[in-house]
Amino acid sequence: METIKYKRVMLKLSGEALAGENGFGIDFEVTNRIAKEIKELVDMGVEVGAVVGGGNIWRGREGGDMDRTTADYMGMLATCVNALALQDSLERIGVHTRVQTAIEMRQLAEPYIRRKAMRHLEKGRVVIFGSGTGNPYFSTDTAASLRAAEIEAEAILLAKKVDGVYDKDPHKFEDATKFEKLSFIEVLQKGLQVMDSTASSLCMDNDIPIIVFSLDQPGNIKRAILGENIGTIVSND
Repeated sequence: METIKYKRVMLKLSGEALAGENGFGIDFEVTNRIAKEIKELVDMGVEVGAVVGGGNIWRGREGGDMDRTTADYMGMLATCVNALALQDSLERIGVHTRVQTAIEMRQLAEPYIRRKAMRHLEKGRVVIFGSGTGNPYFSTDTAASLRAAEIEAEAILLAKKVDGVYDKDPHKFEDATKFEKLSFIEVLQKGLQVMDSTASSLCMDNDIPIIVFSLDQPGNIKRAILGENIGTIVSND
């Protein structure tokens, strides 16, 4: 029998990952594949929370001369579009879900209430957290770290387009070196692009390890749960 290393996790998905090769919008082949991988975890008894970015639809920093607060709120709404898309893919294969949003939109989702989120997880439902923290100037990385701490997640699974953390961009530099393990202090001192500094500090203070891996490799989410070495682990150890 397979041994589960993490019983409750926060899965952080970038918006770009949902766009697949299209680069924009939602590729439902991708969301369906992710949903199947999440279902595997649920069937194993893992409690799963998820935060999805919105970069496939809108990024606040792309607003040009737009007011930063307005641009960030638009980004929060983009994350809710992605959350609903992921929810649909999960529900169609029999996975019970709830979308909770930091900005209230009661016709679409529940407002974020920590105790309700915890209860949903205990009942085997996947909880997808939308609209970031509900505040401008904070990224969905920070939202993932904050919600992970609140729901007492044992780890953050950071699914990206690259297979770990490198000392420089592996898409631009052939001599980029991949790290297998890093401490949060090293990440912050070296300015490595794992999560933004606020998110990394929050994980460090609450002792929540981050496992960075490629979403493009099918089965990686399950491998991360089993504790296999598939990318880079960032922790206080």
